[in-house]
Amino acid sequence: MSDALCAAAVAARQFAHAPFSQFRVGAALEDSSGRVHTGCNVENATYGLTVCAERIAVFKAISEGARRFSRIAIAADTADLTPPCGACRQILWEFCGDIEIVLVNLQGYRESLRLAELFPRPFDASFLK
Repeated sequence: MSDALCAAAVAARQFAHAPFSQFRVGAALEDSSGRVHTGCNVENATYGLTVCAERIAVFKAISEGARRFSRIAIAADTADLTPPCGACRQILWEFCGDIEIVLVNLQGYRESLRLAELFPRPFDASFLK
């Protein structure tokens, strides 16, 4: 895997806390200055309080002062590349806009697409005015 962002997502996956599902995911979010903010999924016994890798990466970046983002890589150990869930798509849209999404697995397969392809007609603050 030559892309540093994908490698960061794969590395972040190793820290996932997934004792129930064993489904480990890593994410690496690049901000407009080139800094990379990583996250991994953290499960909870109630499942409803589980937080996905993508949301952790976004919240971590926001808490560190980043406000503009260019792309995110999401890594999982699945044959079919794993896209972000609906909740993550909403958070990504609100905080990152139509960024590049790079899906990658541990075999090195990857696909790049725009968030708008995964999340058509999103709800955002424009509806609240």
